[in-house]
Amino acid sequence: MKQELKGWLMDNTVHASGGEGQILRLESAGSIGLREVVEEMSREGTGLRPETLAHVVSLYQRVLTRLVLSGYSVNTGMFRLAPGFKGLVEGGVWDAERNSIRVTFTQGKELRRAIAQTPVKILGRRAEGIVILSGRDTGTGATDFTATAGRNYELRGRRLKVEGTDPDVGLTLDDGQGYTLRLGPDMLAVNMPGRLVFLLPPDLPAGTYTLTVTSQRSNAGKLLRQPRSASVQLEVKA
Repeated sequence: MKQELKGWLMDNTVHASGGEGQILRLESAGSIGLREVVEEMSREGTGLRPETLAHVVSLYQRVLTRLVLSGYSVNTGMFRLAPGFKGLVEGGVWDAERNSIRVTFTQGKELRRAIAQTPVKILGRRAEGIVILSGRDTGTGATDFTATAGRNYELRGRRLKVEGTDPDVGLTLDDGQGYTLRLGPDMLAVNMPGRLVFLLPPDLPAGTYTLTVTSQRSNAGKLLRQPRSASVQLEVKA
């Protein structure tokens, strides 16, 4: 697998430079899970069976989780995990409805070195369509495309309004492992061309999802024959 990031040129509408110049929007390579990671590890010629690799990776994840949630700041070289708390504590009593545990992820030395060595390929200017510029967890305020199950999530961009009769129109979440969730119209609180706000189900399993917005809306006011879509990776936390 070639280590390379690809991006599309878009007009600058988000940076405070008077709207001048262009920005680069990532071309997503898709969503993968543990199975695909193990398959990629097997190609390294370790001599280990795939089930052994899967066991080691799962064990690594469990140990990191246990250490972090025991109060340790864990630095793996690639990343650093650090636990903390959010919310006001009233009456000296922890309230799971108001208070929460938060684990921060920070790039480590090895990852920063790899980032500096990664080439970027500009694919040209993307054809006009749905554009997702930013996302925000309305509960935590996070703008790094992390979301919380049971909370509202906000997208900002262009031509976002969900509209049309095609069966593909709407919002979907795909975990890349066979599970796809379609959010019903009742989950959509704000539906505007520049802004969407929708509720994530409280029982949505934590994990990485591909969030896709599909619509037939056009600037001319008529429905397009073929719906257009745009996707981003969304990390959902319980």
